[in-house]
Amino acid sequence: MFKVILETQWKWVRLPLLVATVAAFAIPVLSVQDAGRVGTRGLDPYLLLIDMTGWGVAYPLLAAGIGLLLAMTAWGPDHRQGHSYALSLPIPRWRFAMLRLGAGSVLLAMPIIGITAGSFAATAAAAIPVGLTAYPAALAIRFTLAAGLAYSVFFAISAGSTRTAGYILAGMSALIVAHTVFGLLPGVDLMGAILERLYDWPGPLAIFGGRWMLIDV
Repeated sequence: MFKVILETQWKWVRLPLLVATVAAFAIPVLSVQDAGRVGTRGLDPYLLLIDMTGWGVAYPLLAAGIGLLLAMTAWGPDHRQGHSYALSLPIPRWRFAMLRLGAGSVLLAMPIIGITAGSFAATAAAAIPVGLTAYPAALAIRFTLAAGLAYSVFFAISAGSTRTAGYILAGMSALIVAHTVFGLLPGVDLMGAILERLYDWPGPLAIFGGRWMLIDV
């Protein structure tokens, strides 16, 4: 049964997942295009670090997007069909959910392989200045953890009813809107404390915060 579910979810998500895999490979490669930039004093580590910082925003966004993509496609057809397929199977609901979760986890390996290959290819081709170090393995591991966390969170949200998912997303949107509106007032920081507890260690989303650097000091 797992094979059937895996093949089904692959058919639902294959095109956007292939695009995401190509993007995962391309981002680290593109980030080092200026690594060989030479000035009057040779390679400029400062300019390279600026480039790495700019590209570093793309990694957590891509990880979160892949997690959302796999989670939504895993449950989207079931929601549209009233879960008739799941209810017709002679297995408990929890086991069916675990099979769906496992199938998505297998598909998650594609962009992970993409970013791993891209990171090692990029650092092998880049001219890294003295004093800086490449971290392709660390970046790939961090991307894996972030994508896995995003997939798990969005999978849990999507597994519930459409109404429940709507309430959660509406609440998140309301917080963002409130933060934007009240942020215009001097001395008012509605979301600062919440974001700090979410994205700073030991917050549950700390893996998405901090510096995402392929090449660093």
